[in-house]
Amino acid sequence: MNDTYPVTKTTGRKRHLVVDTMGLILVVMVTSASVNDRPGGRRILQRLAEAFATVALVWADGGYANSIDSSLLSWAKDKLGILLEIVKRTDDVKGFKVLPRRWVVERTFGWLVRNRRLARDYERLTVNSEAMIKVAMIRLMTIRLAGQAVRWSNTTEREAARRINAERLIAT
Repeated sequence: MNDTYPVTKTTGRKRHLVVDTMGLILVVMVTSASVNDRPGGRRILQRLAEAFATVALVWADGGYANSIDSSLLSWAKDKLGILLEIVKRTDDVKGFKVLPRRWVVERTFGWLVRNRRLARDYERLTVNSEAMIKVAMIRLMTIRLAGQAVRWSNTTEREAARRINAERLIAT
C-alpha cells in the first residue's frame, strides 16, 4: 500500500461529451467517477480527432485545465491540432451566471437525463452507458427531424405543459 497517497474509492460515473454548437453529440465517453477530468479529456479528444478530423476548436470546462496543470492544452494543440479554449468562471460573481458556450453542453445533459434510463446509472459497463446515451440522442434527433413535439413521460413535464396550455386558452 502506498503511504504517500490515500486510497479512495469513488463510486459513480462521469459522462464526458463533445457536442456541436446546436448541442448534438459528436463524441461521448463514460468513465469511472475516479478518473480526473484531464486524463478523461485526453481520451475524449483523441476520439474526437479520430472521428472528426476537421474540428479545430473545442470549448471546455475549467476542470479540464487549470493554472497548475495546463498540459492538456498544449497536448491537444501539438498532437491533435485542436485548439482547446477553457471557458473560465469568474470568482467575483455571486450566484448563477450563464457562461458563454458552456450552456450548450449543459442543455444537452438536460435533454439526456429526461430519459428515464439515463436519470440513474443502471448499466454495469461503461460501453453500455455510452450506447444508451447515443440511443437517447438518436431518439431526440429522429423526433425533431419528423417535426414532432418531444413528449416526455415525466409527470412534472406533463403538468407544466397542461398549465401552459390552460394559460394560453385563458389569454385568448
